[in-house]
Amino acid sequence: MSKFHSKSVNIFMTLDQQVIDGYFNKHDPAPIYKRQLSHQFEQYILETVAVAKRYDVVFYKFKCTAEADKQYAEPLMYAIHRHFSDKKAERLKDFSRFKQRNWILLAVGVAVTVLCQGFLPLLNEHQSLPSGLTNSLDIFAWVLLWHPIDELIFHWNPHLKDILLLDKLGTAESIIIEHEKKTAVGNNDPMRAVA
Repeated sequence: MSKFHSKSVNIFMTLDQQVIDGYFNKHDPAPIYKRQLSHQFEQYILETVAVAKRYDVVFYKFKCTAEADKQYAEPLMYAIHRHFSDKKAERLKDFSRFKQRNWILLAVGVAVTVLCQGFLPLLNEHQSLPSGLTNSLDIFAWVLLWHPIDELIFHWNPHLKDILLLDKLGTAESIIIEHEKKTAVGNNDPMRAVA
């Protein structure tokens, strides 16, 4: 059995007054820690962690150019954590509805199958039903069962994967990078272009 190797997935952001406004919805007048994240910023975070595996650790890394920019780190982290915690709660509700709907469909399918397989042979003893009708009801009963069984066996894992990822994003730690070397290419922060 192989060991699981975890790696870290880093989400890089710049803490700067001009850039930080691009992280949030422009029309939200709330304080920074209560603002809604912008769609572009949320997509940047989700695309960055799209390669994350189950045991990978997620870190938010903030680049500070000035000492005064550090004051934005905590409110920004609070806004990000709140946003992804809310998304996780929504996803948990969706997963609960997914399970409930499929269990109800499975129960209805089993009831129809029991009706078709259990009671129709009793009727067949007293009255001669055409074999085509009996075979059609058998096929209908098993086709009715196929969808909920397929959903419950094969399609629950993406829900759990999304919930785990949103939980990681809602509880990830932050690291402030202060004195980073300037590169010849320029700024490597893709979110600077968003702002």
